[in-house]
Amino acid sequence: MKDYKLIVAVLTVAIVWGTTFLAIRIAVETIPAWFVAGIRQFTASVIMLIILLFQRKFKWIGWNNLKYQIIFSTLMLVIANGLTTVAEESVSSSLASLISSTSPIVVFLGSVAIGLQKFNFRSLIGVLLCFSGILFIFWDGIKDLANPEYRTGIVLLFCAIAGWASGTIFTKKLNIQSGNISLNLFYQFLFAGVVQIIFAFLFSGNFNFTGWSFRSISAMMYLAVFGSVAAFFAFHYSLTKLSPVKVSILAYINTVIAIFLGWLILDEQISFKFIIAAIFIICGVFIINYKRGMVKKQIE
Repeated sequence: MKDYKLIVAVLTVAIVWGTTFLAIRIAVETIPAWFVAGIRQFTASVIMLIILLFQRKFKWIGWNNLKYQIIFSTLMLVIANGLTTVAEESVSSSLASLISSTSPIVVFLGSVAIGLQKFNFRSLIGVLLCFSGILFIFWDGIKDLANPEYRTGIVLLFCAIAGWASGTIFTKKLNIQSGNISLNLFYQFLFAGVVQIIFAFLFSGNFNFTGWSFRSISAMMYLAVFGSVAAFFAFHYSLTKLSPVKVSILAYINTVIAIFLGWLILDEQISFKFIIAAIFIICGVFIINYKRGMVKKQIE
C-alpha cells in the first residue's frame, strides 16, 4: 500500500517551506529578525502544547530525550532558521533560497564523512555543478560583498546551511525520534523561542513595537502556523521514512517556489545568470541523489 501520509508530508515540506523565504522577507520589513524568529517558534510551541493537551499526550520526556531535542533545536531552529531570518534583513528572499538550496550538498558530504553515503564519480559531478552555480550567483555581484551588511548576510546564510545539515544528519544518525513527534516539537519550539526572544532583546537595539505593520505580523503568524508547526511536523515524519539526503533534496523545489514568489510579489530582480545558477545547483543536487525508483516509498 502507498503511504499517503508520507506523500502529504513530503508535499507539505516542499511547498510550505518554499513560501517561508518570502514570508520571512515580509516579516523583517518592520520587525527585527530575532523577534520574528523567536515569536514564530514560541507561538508554534503554544500551538503544539494546545494540541498535546487536547489529545492528553503532554508529558515530561525525560532529561536524556530533552538533551537530544535541545541539540536538534539549537542546530535547526536557533542556528539554521534564526540566522536565515537575520540574513534576510539584508539579502533578498530569492538569493537566500538559492544559497540555502545548497544544503543537500552539505548533507551529502557530511553523510559521506560519517558513512551514511558513498562518494563516487557521479557525486563529484553533482558537487562541481553546485559549486559552479554558487560562482554564477556572485559573478556580477562580487562587488556587493564590499557592503558589510550584505556580506554579513551571506556569511550567516552559509552558517545556517551548516546548522541545518548538521541537524538533519544528527537526527537520522542517532535515530532520536520518539513515537510522539508533536511532543518533541513542543520542546524544540519552546527552547528555540525562548533563546531567540532573549537574543532579540539583546541584539535588536530599537524595538519600536508600535512600528510593526499588520503585513509583517501576518507573515510572522503564517511562519508560526505553517512554516513551523505544519512543515516541521511533516519534516520529522519524512525523516522517519526516508534518508536525510532524500528529504533534503526537497530544497530544490523550495527554491523554485521561493524564487518565483520573490519575483511575483516582491518584484525581486532575477538575472539570466541567477537562473543559470539555479539550474546548475538543482541539477547538481539531482545528480547526486538520483537513483532508479527513488520516488517510490522507502521505509528503512
